[in-house]
Amino acid sequence: MKDGASRRRARRIAIGTVVVLALAGMNGPWLYRFGSAKYHAYKIDRAEYKAENGKWDVIDFPADMRLNTIHAALLHTGKILLVAGSGNNQENFDAKKFDTRLYDPVKKTIKKIDTPTDLFCTGHTQLANGNLLIAGGTKKYEKLKGDVTKAGGLMIVHNEDPDEPKTIKAGTRFTGKENGKTFVSDINITVERAKKVFDPDTGRFLRNEPGIARVYVEAQKSGAKYETGTQDNYRVQGRTGSDARNVYGIAQKLALDKKDFQGIKDSYEFDPVAEKYIKVDPMNEARWYPTLTTLSDGKVLSVSGLDDIGQLVPGKNEVYDPKTKKWTYLKDIRQFPTYPALFQMENGKIFYSGANAGYGPDNVGRTPGVWDLATNEFDKIPGLSDPGMMETANTVELPPAQNQTYMVIGGGGVGESELSSKKTRIVDLTEASPRFVDGPELEKGTRYPQASILPDDSVLVSGGSEDYRGRGDSNIRQARLYDAKTKSFKRVADPLVGRNYHSGSLLLPDGRVLFFGSDSLYSDKANTKPGEFEQRLEIYTPPYLYRSSRPSLEGGEKTIARGGSATYATRHASSIKTARLIRPSASTHVTDVDQTSIELGLKKGADSVTVTVPKNRSLVESGWYMLFVTDDEGTPSKAQWVHVP
Repeated sequence: MKDGASRRRARRIAIGTVVVLALAGMNGPWLYRFGSAKYHAYKIDRAEYKAENGKWDVIDFPADMRLNTIHAALLHTGKILLVAGSGNNQENFDAKKFDTRLYDPVKKTIKKIDTPTDLFCTGHTQLANGNLLIAGGTKKYEKLKGDVTKAGGLMIVHNEDPDEPKTIKAGTRFTGKENGKTFVSDINITVERAKKVFDPDTGRFLRNEPGIARVYVEAQKSGAKYETGTQDNYRVQGRTGSDARNVYGIAQKLALDKKDFQGIKDSYEFDPVAEKYIKVDPMNEARWYPTLTTLSDGKVLSVSGLDDIGQLVPGKNEVYDPKTKKWTYLKDIRQFPTYPALFQMENGKIFYSGANAGYGPDNVGRTPGVWDLATNEFDKIPGLSDPGMMETANTVELPPAQNQTYMVIGGGGVGESELSSKKTRIVDLTEASPRFVDGPELEKGTRYPQASILPDDSVLVSGGSEDYRGRGDSNIRQARLYDAKTKSFKRVADPLVGRNYHSGSLLLPDGRVLFFGSDSLYSDKANTKPGEFEQRLEIYTPPYLYRSSRPSLEGGEKTIARGGSATYATRHASSIKTARLIRPSASTHVTDVDQTSIELGLKKGADSVTVTVPKNRSLVESGWYMLFVTDDEGTPSKAQWVHVP
């Protein structure tokens, strides 16, 4: 059957080629009169071309529905949550204009969703009940040096009182004992009481170890004369007597330097059925650019991010319990750069690929490895090529998930570096001593590549740019399919829209892939014209959907337990070859740790297939999945939504 279909497809391609060549031979100028753009449009719309390369279609929302999509997630209703928050737009932030849309790619409907706070640069992941957990976002936009008018920075507030914690309200003034300059706090904080320290041998009291808290402070007035150059102790407004001695601030340089973005603690669950945000308890730490990773027990790990004073969260990681809706700290400290690519492994440990979105020291938490949350041990993985170019790299778990093999794609130098990598690096975590090896190279050094797992076990890699945020008009309008069996790329149809920073992709239940976002710094090669956010979506239809038929999949159970089986009707049982559970994506900033494709056991009847889900809870996390079956030509069915409790 497969050979016959291949011969038929080859014959169609040959006939199409003969027709084009014949027309060219009879009337050579005909091709030129067509014009290169028109001929290209003609070529990519031919059935033979689409059957080999697929096709791209641009979706442009009505003007009043457009938004700067920063985050996107496929929900189990089949709709797509598109989240902008303020959309990297200071004017939107100042006006408290925060946007979310709900897009139905089947009915092509768009709905505005009330957005409670600025969810720009938040973290998100799919929960077991089908809700989307969203945590963090933006408290304050960055200011570049030159735009900062009031000196400011970090104030460490100390409390030496062992009897009670102290509350410092927003607007509290801190005045330097030496410099006499006054700075004002911008949020409410609580400084824990001091701890009494005793000699472990004699039990004799030694000292009080002060409680501390951090707060961002700013000068009351604008101007360089309010900057400070050295460390000073600061008196706290409103404190008298022993309280004035026990509660004080210490700050280093408070200046007109660049001020980074600042995060928030807010957390929400988005309910796909009610189609609204539901507020849950806030995180313990404010986070901007965090990664959320689901664990074996259904809880969610929150890692990294910039805090409420714009500094990298100092390794204080925490876990969300969907049952209690509360967050608790992990007992140990481990620090990563922002948006670290953290995946739960089949053994319950966490794999860190080294890929990240950028903020943080270049010598802290950037080495890939396997992290054991129970012991806080971290086993480094060697062999990573271009180790200094992991910012803006993409990491994807190669299908099926049971192989525990990951690919790191592209990336760039630290910060706003011009450097980019064309490397792919592959690691098999089932090996006794895992080590990265190089995979096939991309044609160009690529920051921000998008990557989506497809039901036929291939991976679609598309887009990105050669330079930071597409500088120099460096967007890469290319797409490739990676075949894990042959370990090679195949070039397919070129996307119509360039995409770099703030872009991503999602596999849809019908087997197509949706692309969103892009936030170029400039719009010209000379880097003189400010860029505009790419608000159009684009959908790629892979070659497998241009074949003559696709397998059907109907009926069956909507819930399958781990280790359990379910039977589905099909008219194509004899040709079905594989079955996969694919977890819906939640993508942002080249980070999508949700997507995974799990191989299912498969038995075929005369007009049905029975699939069996693996028993491993770390491999098959609780939640909703798309169930695809694929025939012997690699053509997938439309997905059935199933829930694993």
